[in-house]
Amino acid sequence: MKIAFLGAGALGCAIGSALTEGGHETWLVDRSAAHVEAMSRHGLQVNDERGTRQVKVRATMNPAEVGPVDLVIVLVKSFHTDQAMRGALALVGPETVVLSLQNGLGHEDVLSEIVGRERVLAGKTYVGGVLRGPGHIQAGVTGKLTIIGELDGRITGRAQEIADAFNAAGLTTTVSDNILGTMWDKLLINVATGAITGITQLTYGQLYDEPVLKATSLAAVEEAMAAARAAGITLSITNAEDAWNMAAEGLPPAFKTSMLQSLEKSSITEIDFINGAVVRWGERLNVPTPVNSTLVACIKGIERAMTDRQKQGAAA
Repeated sequence: MKIAFLGAGALGCAIGSALTEGGHETWLVDRSAAHVEAMSRHGLQVNDERGTRQVKVRATMNPAEVGPVDLVIVLVKSFHTDQAMRGALALVGPETVVLSLQNGLGHEDVLSEIVGRERVLAGKTYVGGVLRGPGHIQAGVTGKLTIIGELDGRITGRAQEIADAFNAAGLTTTVSDNILGTMWDKLLINVATGAITGITQLTYGQLYDEPVLKATSLAAVEEAMAAARAAGITLSITNAEDAWNMAAEGLPPAFKTSMLQSLEKSSITEIDFINGAVVRWGERLNVPTPVNSTLVACIKGIERAMTDRQKQGAAA
């Protein structure tokens, strides 16, 4: 297959390098000039359980250089989805499928408005990665599940073809007839800890040692579960405490959520596609979401203060 990753951060590079080594024409499209130049000149340095190696990848900042592909895998930050896809329409040909593997909920709607809902697949992946520097990642692929599916729940040949390509490249992948339920399940886990740690700046060890914060987490998850039920979504997580426990599974006390990491790097968070998605669905279906609304407001306030400091620093 000819595959393009829209967004070649740690996760895009981890999956993209595996597919490259699996024999697919894989392109890593990213807006970081330093990252793209390093990959183009030296290849992508991958550190994983197999050791360290250089993978000769195709990298570019210009989607037009790639041309139409069979599959676009979207892994940009949530708030860049619309702009990134509109700027990468050169990747889309008559038979192109667009697959979002992003965290949160709502990307499939954004992408559908741009390329048409009939092209869009959704998925969740538990593949891990850390960007160590331009052209250098730490990857965790082995045994990490990826789940993809059609938005209407059909099991199609195109979804199976993608799963087959992933599996052949060592990326454990299944096709789901309930991908929206899978996405909501993952959302519940993100709702359980992300915003709370972003606001409090606590690691997992600290978070899980505070009963009052656990109570807030459970209340936020219960709101999300109520919104999902009202939307007719079939969840595999049926107890808020399960989402709380699953969020910390296999992670060390020093672990920091991606939301906290974003704020520590003075970056905007993906709150609109996590707790914000719960709020939007609640408004649509008349399900009260006061806890999630409060968490969103607090993160937005932190982002505003951060942005103002950056502006003051630039003006000084």
